[in-house]
Amino acid sequence: MPLLALGLNHQTAPLPVREKVAFAPEAMPAALSDLARQAGVNEALILSTCNRTELYVDVEAGAEAAPRDWLLGHHDLDAGRLDEFLYRHAGNAAVRHLFRVATGLDSMVLGEPQILGQVKDAYQLARDTGTLRAPMERLLQQTFAVAKRVRTETRIGANPVSVAFTAVRLAERLFADLSEACVLLIGAGETMELAARHLAESRVRRLIVANRTLENAQALAGRFSGYAIALADLPRHLAEADIVISSTASREPVLTRTLIADAIVARRRRPMFLVDLAVPRDIEADAAALEDIYLYTIDDLRQAVDASLRSRREAALEADALIDLQVTHYAAWRRALEAGNPLPQLRHAAESQRNAVLARARALLANGRAPEQALDYLAHTLTNKLMHAPSANLRAAAQRGDAELLRAARRLFDAGSDDSDADA
Repeated sequence: MPLLALGLNHQTAPLPVREKVAFAPEAMPAALSDLARQAGVNEALILSTCNRTELYVDVEAGAEAAPRDWLLGHHDLDAGRLDEFLYRHAGNAAVRHLFRVATGLDSMVLGEPQILGQVKDAYQLARDTGTLRAPMERLLQQTFAVAKRVRTETRIGANPVSVAFTAVRLAERLFADLSEACVLLIGAGETMELAARHLAESRVRRLIVANRTLENAQALAGRFSGYAIALADLPRHLAEADIVISSTASREPVLTRTLIADAIVARRRRPMFLVDLAVPRDIEADAAALEDIYLYTIDDLRQAVDASLRSRREAALEADALIDLQVTHYAAWRRALEAGNPLPQLRHAAESQRNAVLARARALLANGRAPEQALDYLAHTLTNKLMHAPSANLRAAAQRGDAELLRAARRLFDAGSDDSDADA
């Protein structure tokens, strides 16, 4: 059952191609279910962000082409138009790729932290949709552990560098004093929250947040003393903005060339700086041809990342060494699973029982029970759950005279050994 990672990203495909294979958030559950139903596909996860679309699948031998064929068919694309941009990793290479993606080592801005949250969202969706089993479940849990270690044990996260940070710094280069600028943020997601934080640090004169759901715009604007509007109100407020940064999940542009042209006239030709961080794009590309408009896409920002990333590149070498070690660990677990070793299943079952009992103990504490009672419940119940199946099987073995199983149990649990100091 080979593990495959198939996709394209900002390094292999230009923005127009990435737009064609991006998945809208509302379409993801159905797409994921459809991918998992393909012949030979055992498990599936889809990661779709502004910079990448990737499929992670566990497939039967002989079904390695299924993910690519499905991707082409789902987006109604011609193979000749897409194959040159796709990359494919199998086995340990797929594991390594996922680890590097989650730690930000494969991002446009090296070490950016937002991608880990996006991987976690993709994992949660796959769990909710029921497209994960033990192998990929274990892989994703190990991915999160690796990302945490890389963050804590290296300087990959040193200095506040992200796509949002880079967009704000680019604006600072074009506007000598952001404290005199009005900034319009379109969207209210994590990227816009990061942009708002950086803009607040730069003390912008006015911050406007536009979003399809007005309540979300109000929540973000309220945290940074901004003003919230609905997307439908953009025509009335666009001319106020010196700087526009947009990142929504819209499948169609939210700012058209005509709307921007009207805003420029209303501004009496005062320049506007626009940054489009969305994939598909939020701002019509031909708006860049307008006079007094400076339009940057997410691909343009790649050239704006400065030398402050040098320390992160050095940290990336340490991170890759750590990742290589963790790839080896996952490969060993996978070999044991495929060889029929029951240990992975036993550990997974034990961890599931532990999580259930721990959740109940926490509920007891939350309901006002004494800590001693919660601890007693935890120890007693977990012991019973872990020992129930072995105890029942050993009793049955004793009743039927299965001496071989009883001897194996003694060896396994070191039962009856008098050498209690052997490891002292």
